[in-house]
Amino acid sequence: MNIKTMQVGPLGTNCYLLEDEHTHAAAVIDPGGDGARIEAQLLADGAELKLILLTHAHFDHTGGVAELHAAHPDVPVFLHPADAARLGSQVFPPIGAPTVPYGDGDVVKLGDLDIQVLHTPGHTPGGVCLLVGDALFTGDTLFQGSMGRIDFEGGSYEDIMASLARLAHLPGDFRVLPGHMDASTLERERKTNYYIREALRG
Repeated sequence: MNIKTMQVGPLGTNCYLLEDEHTHAAAVIDPGGDGARIEAQLLADGAELKLILLTHAHFDHTGGVAELHAAHPDVPVFLHPADAARLGSQVFPPIGAPTVPYGDGDVVKLGDLDIQVLHTPGHTPGGVCLLVGDALFTGDTLFQGSMGRIDFEGGSYEDIMASLARLAHLPGDFRVLPGHMDASTLERERKTNYYIREALRG
């Protein structure tokens, strides 16, 4: 698989282009803005957009959905129902496309790749992480040395602690590809991330 990172939108959100190198099927994870630039990159890569996957529904992760949906109306936009139910509020603005529900334990196919869905609430009620191969896309649940904010509508300290503990207990090591800031590894976060260490003490 090939993974490309783009910083998009007003907050420089990490948008990921995930491509199955055998079939050239591609998923866009968290298109937070700059839909035309994302589209141009897909074309330059010779990749065919098959999926739009949202880790949660904050505007800085969904701002490019409408533009991509207009260009690819048949491509499904996946979002956890707990966040989809809140669309239309100030914190969860409309995204300009219908959504398809996915949740914990689901596996979404992308060419020959299996993308596992982990429900990790706390930053938002419907936050998810996506696990494929050695890559863990953590949205705004887990950052390098930090975790997502919980002071927005629907945030929960208890929930995000449980979510961080769940991630920490995943067997093995993975690349951690977060919604903001730099990449890390799960083993590094187990050892150095204060919030994960706190979650494991709970």
